[in-house]
Amino acid sequence: MYYIQESDKLSFLIKLFNIIKLEGNKIILPITREKNGENKTNEKTLIKLASKTKRILDSTNSNKVVVSKKIKEQEDYITMLNKYNIDIVDGKWLFEALIYEVLEYIIKLKNIKKQEVQISILTNDVTEYVIENIKILSKEYKKINIVTNHIEKFKNIEEQIYEEDGIMITVTNNKKKSLAKSEIILNIDFPKELLNKYQIYENAIIINIKGNMKINKKRFNGLNIIDYEITFKNDRYTLEDAEKFYIKDLYEAEFYKKQNFKNVKNKLKKDNVKIKYLLGNNGIIS
Repeated sequence: MYYIQESDKLSFLIKLFNIIKLEGNKIILPITREKNGENKTNEKTLIKLASKTKRILDSTNSNKVVVSKKIKEQEDYITMLNKYNIDIVDGKWLFEALIYEVLEYIIKLKNIKKQEVQISILTNDVTEYVIENIKILSKEYKKINIVTNHIEKFKNIEEQIYEEDGIMITVTNNKKKSLAKSEIILNIDFPKELLNKYQIYENAIIINIKGNMKINKKRFNGLNIIDYEITFKNDRYTLEDAEKFYIKDLYEAEFYKKQNFKNVKNKLKKDNVKIKYLLGNNGIIS
């Protein structure tokens, strides 16, 4: 795995010939930020740099990268890496493992009563992480809806939770009523085209696990959360790393993504991982 970052200082020749430097497991691009804060790298150059990056990764038999904050801003470069099917660590996998912690952060921040809040979980895929998150949340929150296009898949989970814990959850797909009263909407895998077909409570807090999501509702005045950042007991990242990269990306890169849910949660607990802030369409929520 490689860490892709900008250069702290560019020589004339490196900038002229767009030379990429390799320092251990770091790929340092000939990109820096001008004093006025504006990035001067053009689209053509970024596409060439992506091609060079691909060749480096191919030569080392590697396909997984962590990208610095500044390089993430280079949209054309990131687009090309995605076209090359390079695995860019972005914290989205970890986001799903942190659902409980995210909800606890919101409940405390907004002073919401657990006993009264209605939470809707939007999902069409039955995965271990989905099932385990539903079980955890159903024990903490009394009003849980599972909104899905595959009701038959989740009926067994509904029955299992009731038999094992005596807790009732609702499985539904009513586009007019499912989300109309939900103060918190946890969108695990609904695309924006599907989500926007539902009647959404105008002051809802929507947590989009997969990333950016636009709500096309004129009356929607709630929070649309698309990203996050974490803190944890850090004994392995340098101050420079923490400044250049998002901690959630560095931390997610430590995981083998096929680990079972229980092992991941144990590591999160051991490292005392906490939500530092949430990011909405209009900025940081903290």
